[in-house]
Amino acid sequence: MTYDWDLFVIGAGSGGVRAGRIAAGHGARVAVAEDYRVGGTCVIRGCVPKKLMVYAARFGGDFADAAGFGWTVGETRFDWARFMAAKDAEIARLEGLYAANLERSGVTIVRGRAVLDGANRVKLSDGRSFTARHVLIATGGTPVREAGFVGEELAVTSNELFQWERQPKRLVVVGGGYIAVEFASLFVGLGTETTLLYRGEEILRGFDGEVRRHLHGELEARGVRVVTGDRPARLERTADGLRLTTHAGATIAADEVVLAIGRKAATAGLGLETVGLETRADGSIPVTGPAATALPWLHAVGDVTGRIALTPVAIREGHAFADTVFGGKPTDVSHELVATAVFSTPEVGTVGETEEGLRAAGIGHDVYRTTFRPMKATLAGRAERTLMKILVDAATDRVLGVHIVGADAAEMIQIVAITMKMGATKADFDGTMALHPCAAEELVTLRTPSERWRP
Repeated sequence: MTYDWDLFVIGAGSGGVRAGRIAAGHGARVAVAEDYRVGGTCVIRGCVPKKLMVYAARFGGDFADAAGFGWTVGETRFDWARFMAAKDAEIARLEGLYAANLERSGVTIVRGRAVLDGANRVKLSDGRSFTARHVLIATGGTPVREAGFVGEELAVTSNELFQWERQPKRLVVVGGGYIAVEFASLFVGLGTETTLLYRGEEILRGFDGEVRRHLHGELEARGVRVVTGDRPARLERTADGLRLTTHAGATIAADEVVLAIGRKAATAGLGLETVGLETRADGSIPVTGPAATALPWLHAVGDVTGRIALTPVAIREGHAFADTVFGGKPTDVSHELVATAVFSTPEVGTVGETEEGLRAAGIGHDVYRTTFRPMKATLAGRAERTLMKILVDAATDRVLGVHIVGADAAEMIQIVAITMKMGATKADFDGTMALHPCAAEELVTLRTPSERWRP
């Protein structure tokens, strides 16, 4: 059979773009369909604009800290409209680069929503239809809006937040994961009165317990009101904004309420039923290897697969898929020891096992930990403390997990992840000469375990 395309990609996010470019480089005829903007969540309304907001929020602290180092800083004021215009210009620039790179690689960009319409066939929202030897679903994820309380339609998600015309004076962020914690942290840094409301017992579920507790305290010290063990019951509009009532009976006045209660795979309405492909209960698509579904011609990468929802993972999966299917180079993707960061202030950087996970698995381990006041905080007059924690296998001396809460944690954890992928032991850390003075030297100077746990 002759097909219109060798590969048709649904979704021009990080994973889909990488897959399309690499496949075209292998000689495939490739089309990528996108119904919003090229670049996907990360570039357009996710990690890139969020990180720009994080940078903006940290300047306030820098100005305050400067006095302790001899600087005289005059009156400061944050201009939301000016920042948003600069942010939008940068996002537009990046979108242009993504589109140009696709076209330069020989990929055709198809504007419009594409859905499956039977085996090896896709249909666009404008009525056009194409056939393809292979179809790749790379539609990513979308914020969960269904929170189960009265008036939830008055709240917004991260999608809408990036287009706000005015900075809220009072903000409630509902949730306790990456996105919720990051937005609560950055908005309080911008001067917004911020409440973080989470139904669980502690923020950042799934992270090391000590990291969770440490960050909770640091966020409160910086002005975030952190409320755990409670959730919204009713949201209503008032004369001067919004009023949120919780199940515990508390009332919180706000200008905006952001739902950051999770994300789900963007598979709704994709036409999966026309090809008989079943999804998991959460809507994600089961895959094996880098991208294989139960159908030999249909593939999926990135957040839509329900694996690790991180941009670099989607990019690696897209690249491996293209090499495997079109390059004649079977390639797999390891989802082990993937470093991750929470861009709160202070940052969280983590890779490997948590202390709770090791105990649940019955793995004997030694805990090396330190908390210290960073040098910059001494003259700045801040009481903040950095946390560093190393988990070591008691039987093999191999480093199983590293967790950092403090300035530049993300930068440090990326390098630590390389050593752990290489099988580094605690003796390797100990044998590495310290670089002084820097926070990272603590990772190679911890000699005595704070705790030994044996099953």
